[in-house]
Amino acid sequence: MANMQDKKDTAGQAVRLPRHIAIIMDGNGRWATKRGLPRTAGHKAGAETFRRIATYCKDIGVKYLTVYAFSTENWKRSTEEVGAIMGLLKRYLLEAVDSMERDHIRLRFFGDMTPIAPELRALAHATDEISDHLPEGYFQANVCLNYGGRDEILRGVRQFAADCAAGKRRPEELDEAMFSGYLDSRGIPDPELIIRPSGELRLSNFLLWQCAYSEFYFTDVLWPDFDAAELDRAIAAYQARDRRFGGVKK
Repeated sequence: MANMQDKKDTAGQAVRLPRHIAIIMDGNGRWATKRGLPRTAGHKAGAETFRRIATYCKDIGVKYLTVYAFSTENWKRSTEEVGAIMGLLKRYLLEAVDSMERDHIRLRFFGDMTPIAPELRALAHATDEISDHLPEGYFQANVCLNYGGRDEILRGVRQFAADCAAGKRRPEELDEAMFSGYLDSRGIPDPELIIRPSGELRLSNFLLWQCAYSEFYFTDVLWPDFDAAELDRAIAAYQARDRRFGGVKK
């Protein structure tokens, strides 16, 4: 398969590659049900897809990949399903701690980690510490865990209000750039491309602040079946769009 980084347009110019791609990893349960398997098997397959897609993004030159792994609403699912998801995350984190430096990958978590089991929080903290010591130019994967876009905004507002009460900030100095610094995604660019597999046509409370000018790509492919070729199609669709950011091109 041709490397997206190496592809040229008809004028011989390098194609425009998104710097930051975000993906709603949807369809694991339906993938398993279609095969007569427990939903937990779908999450396991989805975790392997995440590994492959993250590696592919890194290889083609994408700088940031943000994935929606577990929302603030996902606690409503069965104890068995939630436990399976957390177990997969624990295994991934244990492997990540050992491989991040070797593979030149930074790993961050978005979301309210308070309700997460202490063991997982400790592992996430360990990946944060490793990431802090790795060069910023390395590929970065962001995992949204116990994450909701509205919750993220509310947490940011509360922190800004607390800073104002403490005399560290003044309400009148707040602008978009400053507020972005109170969000989980502080310090990284907003996603240029947001992908949702599985045929659903909604954001489901994902990156509500950051998606203001993102391009969206929807596909019926279920997440465990999502592959490099499907990602190439999403990137090609993004590259064909005319991004004006509210203006008019002359």
